[in-house]
Parts: sequence; structure tokens; C-alpha cells
Amino acid sequence: MPGPRSTWVIAVHGLGTTREHTMNVLGLLHTLQFPVLSLAYRGDSGAPRPPDGLGHLGDSEWRDLDAAVRHAVRYGAERVILHGWSVGASMALHAAANSGLRDRISGVVLDSPVLEWEATVRALAAARRTPAPLLPLAVRAAQGRTGAHGDRLAEAGDPRSLTVPTLIYHGPDDTLAPWRGSRQLAARRPDLVTLHTVARAPHAAMWNADPKGYEEVLRRFLTPLM
Repeated sequence: MPGPRSTWVIAVHGLGTTREHTMNVLGLLHTLQFPVLSLAYRGDSGAPRPPDGLGHLGDSEWRDLDAAVRHAVRYGAERVILHGWSVGASMALHAAANSGLRDRISGVVLDSPVLEWEATVRALAAARRTPAPLLPLAVRAAQGRTGAHGDRLAEAGDPRSLTVPTLIYHGPDDTLAPWRGSRQLAARRPDLVTLHTVARAPHAAMWNADPKGYEEVLRRFLTPLM
């Protein structure tokens, strides 16, 4: 979506959705005159399949976001703000910490970030009616199949890795990605992290629970980053 500003927003959808999910915030971003790139990444319709055919909860997918940052800079972006939902939020944290162009990333917005991958895998398995005694096996199986590395996934949410202003939307009713990690991140980096609590909102649906409130918080966060 074109816009006249030199700061771009790169929007990254999450678990079980498509890039159309990011359209929730496009109206506001258009009003604020940001160019927006909403990407499809490996495994999405129209994008290349992962080499192993599996999702990695952002551990490998973040490299596609890194490519999007490079694309934005190549086409005129002086700065980039990353806005991710769910696994897309985890990808944003990875990119902000590890991208070769991380100096161009001026802010990060995280909606329902997956910061504790084991808890998310357990929740997904339970939603598929996996018997409780088998949930630990489901976690180990997911790690074995996807090659998920707990240390690298944990690094994405390490408070010491944050270097730019960060806005987090999360709430206690998220059953897929516990908000404990978001609260801890905000508590440990109050200099950079703002946590906006959204009640009665399921995973990655913080905007749906309170569109006006969500957009006003986002507007205030983005204004000094324009």
C-alpha cells in the first residue's frame, strides 16, 4: 500500500491466518500516510514452501521478513517499523535482533506474540483433543519434526535484545500464547516496552475486541516514529 512517508510499516500475519489479517490496521496506517508492505512468507499461498514442508514458529520464517526489510530499503525506506501478529510477532523480534539491516528498524509492534513455544504447541495439541498425558510427547514430537530450537526461540524475546521502542498488545484470555511472557518483557524493559492489555480477546484478535482503543494506542505509538 503506497504512502508518502520514508518510514515503512511491514505487517506480518501469524498462525493459521493469511496476510489479509493485517488489513485490520491498514485504514489507520493509510490515514497516517505510511507505506505498508504486508508479506506472504514461506508456506503461505503464493509463496515458496519451506524446505521441509513444516512451520518453525518464526525460527526460520523470520528470514523472509528480513528479505522484506531489504526490499523496503531498496525501494526507498529510510526506516522500518515491524508489526507482527502471533508467530509474525516472534518473527519481528528475531528480525529486530538479527537482521543485517536492524539499524533501519525504528520500532516494533507485537500482537499476541508467541514467546513460549512449548506452551503454544501444548495449546494447539489440546485444541486438537490430544489426551493430556500425551501433551509432553506432542511437544517433543514438534521439536523433532520442525527442528525448533528452544534457545533460539527464547532469544527472540530476550529483553536484552531489544533496542527500539516496542508496543505489545496482549491479554489474559489468549489461550494459545500465554501473556506471561509479554508481561515479563514489559516489566524488564520499561524504558522501551509498552504493554497494552486487552481483555476478553482470543489469540491475535486484540483489534477485534476493541478496534477504536487498539487504533488510538497504535496512533500514539507511531506518531513519534514517523
